Amino acid sequence: MAQILSVHSFRGGTGKSNTIANIAATMAIQGKRVAIVDTDIQSPGIHVIFGLNEDKITYSLNDYLWGRCEIKDTAYDVTHTLITGQNHTDKIKGSLYLIPSSIKAGEISRIIREGYDVVRLNDGFQEVIVSLNLDYLFIDTHPGLNEETLISIGISNILIIILRPDQQDFQGTAVTVDVARKLRVPKMFLVINKALPSLNFTDLQQQVENIYNVPVAGILPLSEDMVQLASKDIFSVQYPEHPISQAIRNISAQVAKIA
Repeated sequence: MAQILSVHSFRGGTGKSNTIANIAATMAIQGKRVAIVDTDIQSPGIHVIFGLNEDKITYSLNDYLWGRCEIKDTAYDVTHTLITGQNHTDKIKGSLYLIPSSIKAGEISRIIREGYDVVRLNDGFQEVIVSLNLDYLFIDTHPGLNEETLISIGISNILIIILRPDQQDFQGTAVTVDVARKLRVPKMFLVINKALPSLNFTDLQQQVENIYNVPVAGILPLSEDMVQLASKDIFSVQYPEHPISQAIRNISAQVAKIA
């Protein structure tokens, strides 16, 4: 049975999209069939990590929501992005797909102005799971809490909340955790991102777990290497032995245990 994972942050700038891309890529490399849906329709961006520009996107999630196509028509096979110069295609046992949102200003404006059918969106989640025979569907949510995000969280098997060691993030995460509990999400994880390497990660994990009573699946250190890559590629593919990549593999293993 496929697992639906919503990945959320209360505020923007937490590194949510990069974290999703790296977890999903790691699970695909390990042999799983994985897809990511960019439901951050007002400010889409995860397509950049996979090298999808406007010229390569025939249909987007917006087209499906407006009834122009089927959901399967919006899914792009990005498995090739998991292959570095040292790897060969036959080493990738899984598959990775991306359903991007439109990056056209007019279509973003229309979504903001008119909204969309949330029920159709969630029907699309189920349809794409079947059509692509997925093991995992990752939902990249819009920061904050709105109707669309609440519904996506509510249908998820697993919720991953990204936060930074920052007081504003701590306060917003408390709201998200409380809402997720009311929605009875079966499993929640926290991932702390952009933590200064000088911090004691064991103490930080214990502090955060005590605050929220939610397990911390991993702590990703603030890294100059990540900044220099500038979302041009999948970090864990380019730097497989980096501490961030090791933490991503640990997070992926914890997610896989729930299936």
